[in-house]
Amino acid sequence: MVNWIWMGMIVFSVIFGAANGKMEKVAEAAFGGAQTGVTVCLGLISILVFWMGLMRIAEDAGLVQKLSRLLAPIVRRLFPDVPSDHPAMGYILSNMSANLLGLGNAATPMGIKAMQELQKLNATPTVATPAMCTLLALNTASITLVPTTMIAIRMNFGSVHPADIVAPTLLATLISTGAAILIDRWYRKRNKYPPTSTKMIPHPSGAVSPTTQMKPSAPPGGG
Repeated sequence: MVNWIWMGMIVFSVIFGAANGKMEKVAEAAFGGAQTGVTVCLGLISILVFWMGLMRIAEDAGLVQKLSRLLAPIVRRLFPDVPSDHPAMGYILSNMSANLLGLGNAATPMGIKAMQELQKLNATPTVATPAMCTLLALNTASITLVPTTMIAIRMNFGSVHPADIVAPTLLATLISTGAAILIDRWYRKRNKYPPTSTKMIPHPSGAVSPTTQMKPSAPPGGG
């Protein structure tokens, strides 16, 4: 869908420029934008390598693990329908911790693994579970302590104080995360989902894998 939107914008620009006799302006903008994009990308490499190196040191030093332990009680309340000892919880904690530190490259694979584990708890594979929706909302509106990429872009464009956005970014992400949690709780209360229970079933190979069964709801009339 995004590709079609971009294609429509390009076609509209070319047609509009041709209709107004300004095709040279369209060509200049196209080549100028391409040149700027390459220049910015090359300028960001050294800065991003430096920041990602610092973040990797923090990760190897155990900072992500410590954040995970601090976040564990909060995550259990945000994901009440996920067993606390399920592998999904570990990936969710790692994803949230990486996002806090601005480790986008590390947060993405952890988020994908968390979704894959949550899918194993999904009684209806074609419909996202409340836990999946919660994870997506939190990952999209995550609190960010160090906006690494934006700092790097500001430095590349010659900002005198590139780190000045740390406080505004923290405030903005706090508001976005709070709004995401409130909306998520509202939808959970509005749409009552049957509780799930996880049990372990033997795999043909001898391994044990989790599955989810829907608890039968009480018949009408409470009988």
